[in-house]
Amino acid sequence: MKDVQPGRCGWCLGSELYMEYHDREWGVPVFDDRKQFEFLVLESAQAGLSWITILKKRENYRRAYDGFDPARVARYGDAKKKKLLENPGIVRNRLKIEASITNAQKFLELQKEAGSFSAYIWGFTSGKQITGRWKSLSELPARTELSDRVAADLKKRGFRFLGSIIMYSHLQATGIVNDHITGCFRYKEVRIPRPGR
Repeated sequence: MKDVQPGRCGWCLGSELYMEYHDREWGVPVFDDRKQFEFLVLESAQAGLSWITILKKRENYRRAYDGFDPARVARYGDAKKKKLLENPGIVRNRLKIEASITNAQKFLELQKEAGSFSAYIWGFTSGKQITGRWKSLSELPARTELSDRVAADLKKRGFRFLGSIIMYSHLQATGIVNDHITGCFRYKEVRIPRPGR
């Protein structure tokens, strides 16, 4: 008798690491600022690369970036930048590394202004999750009017390497947008009527 596999979004099939990420994290609403910052760093590092490449380096990033503590990352100086550039466990791109430090500084500014980064980013949807009704992966957009607005606002605030496509990935990953296809077993599991309920 064959094992019955639950329906999943097709993008995660063929890799245990991808499936675990899909089944446990992708699309789960995130209200924790450190987790939000982790995704911002990882997604900006992904620019031009595949997400599986970044997932494989995720533990190395956690160690290299002090557990994604934005206050610590914001204080990184030249010595730390040099160390990161020499670290084979992460994407050694000077512009991306410098952007992650700048983004940490801007992240802290946003926390002071909005109370938390989560409050800021969830504010774009008035605290409500946007739920897609996609039947197949081919229907999923790469960016939307929402991601355009978020990316434009972050750019205005001085954030780097966080364009509309990267920000749409962020919105999906952190559950602000639920883009599991309707036939995926996670589609209903990650749905929320609104934060806090």
